[in-house]
Amino acid sequence: MTEAWVRNKPGMASVKEMPLVQDGPPPGGFAPVRYARRIPTSGPSATAMFLTAFGAFAYGMYQVGQGNKVRRALKEEKIAARSAILPMLQAEEDERFVKEWKKYLEEEARIMKDVPGWKVGESVYNSGKWMPPATGELRPEVW
Repeated sequence: MTEAWVRNKPGMASVKEMPLVQDGPPPGGFAPVRYARRIPTSGPSATAMFLTAFGAFAYGMYQVGQGNKVRRALKEEKIAARSAILPMLQAEEDERFVKEWKKYLEEEARIMKDVPGWKVGESVYNSGKWMPPATGELRPEVW
């Protein structure tokens, strides 16, 4: 594009003949430039968020405490039930032990019948204390 076509004039002899075209501020001036940091105050305040978080935490701790009470009650009930059934279980174990002990003594008498002076059921250690074996069976490797 030529200058003549842009300005709708036949042409120029020098730059001084050019009409003065300059941008300026709008009437009343430009709006002020905001350079300060202004954060909008939308949403809950820090105090409200803190109180909400504290409330949620407090409610959670309350629920934990209630759960502990329930769990403690169930544990006490379980212990009471086990205490109530313990004598029956002990009686069954004693009965089983007596049967196994009789079998053991019969087996010992059969094996040691040819040994002179052997007393069936007598301890070879002579500790003076009798203690039932801790295992469920009496010397299964002998049978």
